[in-house]
Amino acid sequence: MGERKAHQIWIEQCEATKGIRARFGLKAAFDYIVGEKLQNFAEASLHHREFARELPSFVSEVRRMFTPDEIETHLTDLERAQNEKTTDLLLDDDDPLPEDTSADVERARQFNLIKELLRASTLGTA
Repeated sequence: MGERKAHQIWIEQCEATKGIRARFGLKAAFDYIVGEKLQNFAEASLHHREFARELPSFVSEVRRMFTPDEIETHLTDLERAQNEKTTDLLLDDDDPLPEDTSADVERARQFNLIKELLRASTLGTA
Protein backbone atom coordinates (compact mmCIF):
# COMPACT_ATOMS: atom_id res chain seq x y z
CA MET A 1 0.00 0.00 0.00
CA GLY A 2 1.42 3.39 -0.95
CA GLU A 3 1.33 6.75 0.75
CA ARG A 4 -1.30 7.90 -1.71
CA LYS A 5 -3.65 5.18 -0.50
CA ALA A 6 -3.19 6.14 3.17
CA HIS A 7 -3.73 9.78 2.22
CA GLN A 8 -6.92 8.96 0.34
CA ILE A 9 -8.24 6.92 3.27
CA TRP A 10 -8.15 9.75 5.81
CA ILE A 11 -9.40 12.30 3.29
CA GLU A 12 -12.44 10.12 2.51
CA GLN A 13 -13.07 9.52 6.20
CA CYS A 14 -13.00 13.25 6.94
CA GLU A 15 -15.43 13.87 4.06
CA ALA A 16 -17.75 11.20 5.44
CA THR A 17 -17.57 12.88 8.85
CA LYS A 18 -19.08 16.05 7.42
CA GLY A 19 -22.13 14.11 6.25
CA ILE A 20 -22.40 12.29 9.57
CA ARG A 21 -22.27 15.59 11.43
CA ALA A 22 -24.99 17.09 9.25
CA ARG A 23 -27.22 14.05 9.53
CA PHE A 24 -26.57 12.68 13.03
CA GLY A 25 -24.91 15.51 14.94
CA LEU A 26 -21.62 16.49 16.47
CA LYS A 27 -21.22 13.58 18.90
CA ALA A 28 -21.77 10.93 16.22
CA ALA A 29 -19.31 12.66 13.90
CA PHE A 30 -16.64 12.95 16.59
CA ASP A 31 -17.12 9.35 17.74
CA TYR A 32 -16.79 8.17 14.13
CA ILE A 33 -13.70 10.12 13.17
CA VAL A 34 -11.79 10.08 16.48
CA GLY A 35 -13.14 7.11 18.38
CA GLU A 36 -13.07 4.83 15.36
CA LYS A 37 -11.20 6.04 12.27
CA LEU A 38 -8.37 8.07 13.80
CA GLN A 39 -7.73 5.41 16.41
CA ASN A 40 -7.62 2.67 13.75
CA PHE A 41 -5.34 4.82 11.59
CA ALA A 42 -2.99 5.34 14.55
CA GLU A 43 -2.92 1.59 15.10
CA ALA A 44 -2.11 1.00 11.43
CA SER A 45 0.68 3.58 11.68
CA LEU A 46 2.50 1.27 14.10
CA HIS A 47 2.90 -1.32 11.34
CA HIS A 48 2.82 0.68 8.11
CA ARG A 49 5.18 3.55 7.39
CA GLU A 50 2.78 5.20 4.94
CA PHE A 51 0.13 5.52 7.67
CA ALA A 52 2.71 6.88 10.12
CA ARG A 53 3.68 9.58 7.62
CA GLU A 54 0.05 10.57 7.10
CA LEU A 55 -0.98 10.56 10.78
CA PRO A 56 0.01 14.20 11.50
CA SER A 57 -1.97 15.43 8.50
CA PHE A 58 -4.99 13.40 9.56
CA VAL A 59 -4.79 14.82 13.09
CA SER A 60 -4.44 18.35 11.69
CA GLU A 61 -7.58 17.92 9.61
CA VAL A 62 -9.56 16.60 12.58
CA ARG A 63 -8.40 19.63 14.57
CA ARG A 64 -9.76 21.88 11.79
CA MET A 65 -13.11 20.08 11.78
CA PHE A 66 -13.86 20.66 15.47
CA THR A 67 -13.36 23.59 17.84
CA PRO A 68 -11.00 23.12 20.80
CA ASP A 69 -14.04 23.06 23.13
CA GLU A 70 -15.75 20.38 21.04
CA ILE A 71 -12.56 18.33 21.01
CA GLU A 72 -12.15 18.61 24.77
CA THR A 73 -15.75 17.76 25.56
CA HIS A 74 -15.91 14.75 23.28
CA LEU A 75 -12.45 13.44 24.17
CA THR A 76 -13.61 13.43 27.78
CA ASP A 77 -16.73 11.48 26.79
CA LEU A 78 -14.73 8.96 24.74
CA GLU A 79 -12.22 8.55 27.54
CA ARG A 80 -14.97 7.94 30.08
CA ALA A 81 -16.56 5.29 27.86
CA GLN A 82 -13.21 3.62 27.28
CA ASN A 83 -12.42 3.60 31.00
CA GLU A 84 -15.82 2.09 31.78
CA LYS A 85 -15.25 -0.66 29.21
CA THR A 86 -11.80 -1.45 30.61
CA THR A 87 -13.11 -1.47 34.18
CA ASP A 88 -15.96 -3.77 33.19
CA LEU A 89 -13.51 -6.20 31.58
CA LEU A 90 -11.24 -6.21 34.62
CA LEU A 91 -14.07 -6.59 37.15
CA ASP A 92 -16.07 -9.28 35.36
CA ASP A 93 -15.94 -11.99 38.04
CA ASP A 94 -18.43 -14.14 36.12
CA ASP A 95 -15.97 -14.73 33.29
CA PRO A 96 -13.74 -17.71 34.17
CA LEU A 97 -11.52 -16.97 31.15
CA PRO A 98 -11.10 -13.21 30.96
CA GLU A 99 -10.14 -11.75 27.62
CA ASP A 100 -6.56 -10.82 26.97
CA THR A 101 -6.31 -7.24 28.15
CA SER A 102 -3.05 -6.49 26.31
CA ALA A 103 -5.02 -5.33 23.26
CA ASP A 104 -7.12 -3.08 25.49
CA VAL A 105 -3.98 -1.67 27.11
CA GLU A 106 -2.48 -0.95 23.69
CA ARG A 107 -5.71 0.67 22.51
CA ALA A 108 -5.72 2.87 25.64
CA ARG A 109 -2.10 3.85 24.98
CA GLN A 110 -2.97 4.82 21.41
CA PHE A 111 -5.99 6.78 22.59
CA ASN A 112 -3.75 8.71 24.99
CA LEU A 113 -1.44 9.59 22.10
CA ILE A 114 -4.40 10.78 20.04
CA LYS A 115 -5.62 12.89 22.97
CA GLU A 116 -2.21 14.53 23.27
CA LEU A 117 -2.08 15.26 19.55
CA LEU A 118 -5.59 16.71 19.48
CA ARG A 119 -4.97 18.84 22.58
CA ALA A 120 -1.50 20.09 21.61
CA SER A 121 -1.23 23.82 21.10
CA THR A 122 0.81 23.23 17.92
CA LEU A 123 1.70 20.21 15.83
CA GLY A 124 5.12 19.71 14.34
CA THR A 125 4.42 18.26 10.92
CA ALA A 126 7.72 19.06 9.25
